[in-house]
Formats: sequence, structure tokens, C-alpha cells
Amino acid sequence: MNATINLYKHLDEMLPWNDRLQVLEVVGVIDEAPDVKTFTFRSDNQTWFRYKPGQFVTLELPTADGPLMRTYTLSSSPSRPFSIAVTVKAQAGSVGTRWMFENLKPGGHVKAFGPAGEFSLHDHPSAKYLFVSAGSGITPMMSMLRWLNDFSPQTDISFVNCARRPEEIIFRKELELLGMRMPGLSLGFMIEERSSRESWFGHMGRIDAVRLPMLSPDFREREVFCCGPEPFMRAVRQMLESAGFDMEHYHEESFGRPAVMPVEAPFADVPASAPAEQAVAIRFATSGVEAECLPGQTVLQAARAAGVRISAACEFGLCGTCKVMKSAGEVEMSHNGGILESEIAEGYILCCCSRPLTPIEIEA
Repeated sequence: MNATINLYKHLDEMLPWNDRLQVLEVVGVIDEAPDVKTFTFRSDNQTWFRYKPGQFVTLELPTADGPLMRTYTLSSSPSRPFSIAVTVKAQAGSVGTRWMFENLKPGGHVKAFGPAGEFSLHDHPSAKYLFVSAGSGITPMMSMLRWLNDFSPQTDISFVNCARRPEEIIFRKELELLGMRMPGLSLGFMIEERSSRESWFGHMGRIDAVRLPMLSPDFREREVFCCGPEPFMRAVRQMLESAGFDMEHYHEESFGRPAVMPVEAPFADVPASAPAEQAVAIRFATSGVEAECLPGQTVLQAARAAGVRISAACEFGLCGTCKVMKSAGEVEMSHNGGILESEIAEGYILCCCSRPLTPIEIEA
């Protein structure tokens, strides 16, 4: 790895980031709000980052109990491609985020996979947007807003964010600054309870069918992006449906499950009694292990049974963490956007959602 960074190298002289070859170096850690920090990274090998605003990365955190996979939305904008940033909130029961708070310092390194994801305005261009978020769900909205500020500052954007208290509004100062610089940006903040730290004269309560039209009167005419805790997103969905909103123009981000599930049912676990004679041979070339993949079993399940470690986070074909090169054989793959068509053409597969159709060999 080359630790020397040439600050004067032009973008067209650099290669794009490759998560299979490089790791991230921490270059900055700042506090955003109570229990919220932004971690900024650069490549450890003079590469630049190519992604869509709203996408996410999966970090492999080397905790004392072993590698821990955690997925975080990028809060940075691809219009500034020399670094990426994630803004994370440590909840009471957080393990990975607490580890980051205590261990990730400037100069440290961490392995990452991605970027990936389909939650981006690039896939749903519109003249008017409504970004509605709660808590740390603001991060993909900030990525998209920062991109619009750099490329199309005149865009009509209604930005609604909900927080418990005023001091918990993440990026508040930057948002207020952008509100003065972007003529098409309308900001709407809503809090649930007052704070002893400052006076509050804005909206209070929870977003509902009465308050949404106050914050964004023409919301029915907008492309809507929503991110936050599942109960919050469910409430927004129900509110829009009740208002007669065309849900084809509604998009949400959730790492628990994809917004639109694939037509094919998820791959079922293989019963222990499955007949071995129906198994398909699989060779893990890097590990030098040969094993069998039982009927209905995914490549990832077969790898775990054979003691071969393949990194995986979401395990339903969304995050792209388990992407590996297939050098021989055929598979059936049912993914949720975690792999590009160009990567499939090169021979890559997602192990969590691929089943062998013939004997296969993969680089793992």
C-alpha cells in the first residue's frame, strides 16, 4: 500500500476506488450532534470514489470478538470524489457504532465494500423533490442535497426533517446555510419536545396528515424520498396513500429489507436430511477447499458449511458485500441491486443469493 498522497494529482490521472483492492483511511472525525459523528475517509492508494448520492457502504469493523459487518449510508456527495463520509448515530444498544466511536481515529484503516444501493435521485429524476427524514435517516438526503447544491442549486426541494429535540437535528447549521444559498430549497424542521438549551419557535409534534401539507403544500407534485426508523417510514407511507399520492413516486431506504422484494421467494434453508447425491460440487479456489452445495443451498451457505469465510452483511442481495469472482460454472442469482450488470458480465456473483446450476469454482 502506498501511504504517500500526491495532493496535486488530477482526477483523470487517478483510478476509481476498487473495494477488492483498497481499504479506507480515516482522515477526519467530527461531532455533529449528541451521539452522532461523521467519519471521513480517503483511499489508501490514491483512487477516487464513484457512486450515486444516496448509496451506502458496508464497513468491516475489526472488533475484539471478530470482524463485524455494518452498513452505513454515505453522507458525502460524489461531486467531491476524493473522499467519502458516513454520519452515524450510536444508539443505546449499538455495538459497531460504539466501536467506531472508540477506535476509529485519523490515520486508522478499515476495510469497506461498495458503494451500493438504489436509493438515489439519479434513478428518479424530477423537477421537484420532497426529502423527508427522521434522526440519522437524514444522511442519504444530505448526500443528495449536497450533490444538488454543487450541480443544480436552482432545483425545487422541500426538505423535511424530524428530531426529538432541536440539538438533535443533524447538519442543522449547514442546512440553514444551504437554505440561504439555494433559492429552491425550503426547510421544514419538526421536533417532539422542547430543550433547555435553546428556544424553539418552529413546528412541534410528529409529522401527520395535517402537518405535512404545512411543511410541503404541493407534496403530491413531488418525487418523495423517505428515510428513518421503520415506524416513521410506515407512517409516512400510510399518510401519502391516504392523501391519494401516486406511490410510484415514493422511495424509501431501509437496510432491514428492500423496498420492493424480488418476485422469486427467498432461498430456503436446506434440511439436514437433503440427499447428498443431488449436491453440486463447488471449489473455493483461494482457500483451496472443495465442497458440495446441497439442493436449494446458496453459495454463501455452502461456504459457511465448509469453513470458508466470505464477508456478508444484508444477506438478501442488496449490499454487495459477498461479491466474488466466479471462474467456472453457472449459477442462478436473484439479487436486489447489490451487483451491476457489468460486474455480472465480468463473472462476479453475490454468494448470498446465488445457487449453483453446475459445478462451479469461485475466488474465495
